[in-house]
Amino acid sequence: MSRVLIVGNGAREHALAWKIAQSPRCAAMIVAPGNAGTARAFRNAPIPTTDIAGIVALAASERIDLVVVGPEEPLARGLADALRTRGISCFGPGADGARIESSKAWTKALLHQASVPTARAETFSDIQRALPALEETAYPVVVKADGLAAGKGVTICATRREAETAVRESLEGGAFGVAGQTVLIEEYLVGDEVSVLALVDGETVVPLMPARDHKRIGEGETGPNTGGMGAYAPTALVDAAMHRRIMDEILRPTARALAERGIVYRGVLYAGLILTADGPKVIEYNCRFGDPETQVILPLLDADLLTLCAATAHGELASLVNMIRWHDAACVGVVLASGGYPGAYPTGLPITGLDNPDAAAMIFHAGTKGDDQQLVTSGGRVLTVVAVAPTLHDARARAYATAKCIHFDGVTYRRDIAARELPDS
Repeated sequence: MSRVLIVGNGAREHALAWKIAQSPRCAAMIVAPGNAGTARAFRNAPIPTTDIAGIVALAASERIDLVVVGPEEPLARGLADALRTRGISCFGPGADGARIESSKAWTKALLHQASVPTARAETFSDIQRALPALEETAYPVVVKADGLAAGKGVTICATRREAETAVRESLEGGAFGVAGQTVLIEEYLVGDEVSVLALVDGETVVPLMPARDHKRIGEGETGPNTGGMGAYAPTALVDAAMHRRIMDEILRPTARALAERGIVYRGVLYAGLILTADGPKVIEYNCRFGDPETQVILPLLDADLLTLCAATAHGELASLVNMIRWHDAACVGVVLASGGYPGAYPTGLPITGLDNPDAAAMIFHAGTKGDDQQLVTSGGRVLTVVAVAPTLHDARARAYATAKCIHFDGVTYRRDIAARELPDS
């Protein structure tokens, strides 16, 4: 039997706790710091995700057998290393492996060395060097903050003026703090985007079901990038042949390159990909479960997630390669966000309609606090409404039927999640 600690406070962590708790091996579940949704089913511990010492102390005092880390920042700060030093098993890479997300420039060099297909890019920390480079660039172009920017450090620029504004805001204006002190000016790739997450233990790579997320705030992929406004799985864009290419050309070579650098990577390797005319290419890598992809992948997983995470953490994933099965169904997740997100937004707004969801839908909490008497908003992304059904069409209909029942002032959500794969939607 295992005592489990989930680190994080979003809908991703709510989904992880929900799925792991289904294991007959799960004896206790704690979420730190959690949210109002996790508090209803599990025990929350009010420790910030970046309080490394506090989380380690909690894990030790609670005799935790496995820590599963949701967000990227504590991994980049060395939480997994600190836990392992105390003899506590952790699902998540050490700080060296987390660089695959915390430094886009470092990752770009790794990919080039391993001959993994990705967009061309130049890296700049000096505004006087960056601006002349914009004169030689084809447009549109992508300007990326090198470090962690909560999913908001990427700007697609149609013109040189837009690109200069993005570069100046990052390098001179401090729009992304330390994360934006270095920027990448990157080739804009054309194609459909997909997310492929895999469990990785050294060079053992076990892929999860491919999913597709929607990063822009507006319908039709318009407006600024967000942390994610919805997702669905599976996607017809990744057939068996494409899946083999992604494994052979991208995921396995990346895991091998990490191992060759002496990095013992144990956790999730999340490839954000674009399917170009020349084949799949890496847009970005993340060192953890995606949000909102996790909320639509885990309901389809027909396997014991606790066993899989523990095996990954202990270096025993190879023995469970054939354990993963998937339900023959589809899943759609719709994110309900606060008005103004991803910019400034109000908090403390009462949430209603959660007591009458469709029986086929699940609601994973993110920016919520309070209790059964009064639940209020406390973040930009507030809830993810998730539905599973035999078909993508039915899953989408059920998710939106539930989303329409939920209300808080200024609630906003996209109405076109999964619509591109359903022309009649």
